[in-house]
Amino acid sequence: MNPQAPVNAAADDHWLTVVYYRFHAWSGKRPFWAGLFTLLGGLPIAYFPYADLRLGNVSIAMATTGGAGALIIGVLLITLGLGLWFQQSIRIFAGVATLLLGLVSLPVSNLGGFGLGFLCALVGGCLALSWAPGVPVKEPAAGPRETETIHATEMTAHADGGRNSAG
Repeated sequence: MNPQAPVNAAADDHWLTVVYYRFHAWSGKRPFWAGLFTLLGGLPIAYFPYADLRLGNVSIAMATTGGAGALIIGVLLITLGLGLWFQQSIRIFAGVATLLLGLVSLPVSNLGGFGLGFLCALVGGCLALSWAPGVPVKEPAAGPRETETIHATEMTAHADGGRNSAG
């Protein structure tokens, strides 16, 4: 399977191949990985303050006064991650906001979701700031190229005085 194949897959391709090509075309036009890391950074930040972990008979609860702050930070990071996927024009704002929210999550949300959410948010913010939209490749039209070749051949023939260069 050729990864450079056109998005319009042939009718004999497997449906998974068609889905892969469409997803690859969709994710290639936006900061996909930045949005994914930002979204994944928001999940542990929002989850761990409300989680009730059990190790045998021991219950570990992270009851902090910053539970509401952690929920707000987590939801904002998830929203920014989805925004990066569907509105790639907000990438600079979302990148800066993701970095700031990741840093604020350290004191507010149990060390940023035990460091996991903090690190994912920092990676997502850096990827959002570093992503730039690609420049579409312009394919030359067949007409002007052929016309230029014909004109160049005619110009060479007139410069020769109609003589063949071999003779």
